[in-house]
Amino acid sequence: MKFSVKTWSKGKTTARTGVFQLGNCPQIETPALLLSTRKGLPHFISPDLLPSLPIPDSSLLHVSPLHFMEGISSKTISSIGGLHKMLGLHDFGFAAVARDSIQCLPECSATNKIGASFETPCGRLLIKPAEYMGLISSLRPNFWATLADEVPAWVSKKRNQTSVDRTLKWLDECIALSPAGGVAFGAIVGGSDIEERKRCAQEVVKRNVSGYWIGGFGFGESTDERPALLSAVTGSLPKDGPRLISGLGLPEEVLQGVAAGIDLFDSSYIYHLTIGGFALTFPLYNKIYVSDLKKTGMGIYQTKINLKATVYRKDVTPIVESCSCYTCQNHTKAYINHLLNVHEMLAQILLEIHNTHHYLGFFRSIREAIKEGRFEQFREMFIEKRRNHLAEVAASA
Repeated sequence: MKFSVKTWSKGKTTARTGVFQLGNCPQIETPALLLSTRKGLPHFISPDLLPSLPIPDSSLLHVSPLHFMEGISSKTISSIGGLHKMLGLHDFGFAAVARDSIQCLPECSATNKIGASFETPCGRLLIKPAEYMGLISSLRPNFWATLADEVPAWVSKKRNQTSVDRTLKWLDECIALSPAGGVAFGAIVGGSDIEERKRCAQEVVKRNVSGYWIGGFGFGESTDERPALLSAVTGSLPKDGPRLISGLGLPEEVLQGVAAGIDLFDSSYIYHLTIGGFALTFPLYNKIYVSDLKKTGMGIYQTKINLKATVYRKDVTPIVESCSCYTCQNHTKAYINHLLNVHEMLAQILLEIHNTHHYLGFFRSIREAIKEGRFEQFREMFIEKRRNHLAEVAASA
């Protein structure tokens, strides 16, 4: 794995662009999105449709090793040659993180000094470092995050201290059990305690890790307190190491992470949109999509649309006129509305293709804004328009 920072933003933020290189995977520019998967494949997009997504932006895939606690055994996967060979995705990069924010959620009340507890499709599981590393050795991802004790924002200071102590202990155990050539990202936790976040980050830096995974976000912290927590972590990390975060999925949350210097985002946002029948339509400022954004009867700019709604039954236009994704080039809102209402799986396939394409475009816009020295203006304009939109929706309700 190789990573280098290319551009720093101008102004108060520490946003940056970089280049990430993983084995046979194409060179990827950061900030970048890791696509959420179920057992290594996007939830609704089959392998033959993956080339329809933007390359190389879609080449990083997040996988939870805990998905393989059921079904095909880890020994069988190892004998095949790991995830890449089993799935035939030789030109994609896999990042293994235990938490996936959809099916494998940390359960801090059941976590103890032996291992981390997760709610999974197999029930509640206690995962020990040795067991976790056995899965990592079988899957052979390009890089992986060490096991962590993630806690919600409302726990006590003592529980935050325990969380950090356990995570550091498991970090040492995971590194000791790491397969030859493994690329480890050290886990950083600490809940909503700034001092514990700093302590954890400073201790992880002392270990032999190739990057940093920032956990514990998306568990109840407020939007206002998040920037200070992020800055406490990134301010304690070396500038030349890649930083991956879980739990920040909404566009506003991604912008907060980018402003703090995060490089990689593991997000389930696209999955939740798709499963709900929503399509992203917010403007991408590096494209002419902004001219496509239409006002509703109330004069508000839509950021996403619910294609289950009856208003789209006879709408023969694509989701976004200028979008180059397969869905918008070949299908209409009316057709997707029909598929959703008759419960055809093709609806989710077409929606996930569009939403993934659109959200990757959002990340491209962010990178261009940083390179051109206008990230702060980009962020402020984006957030202001989103707030205005929500205020007008509330006023019209």
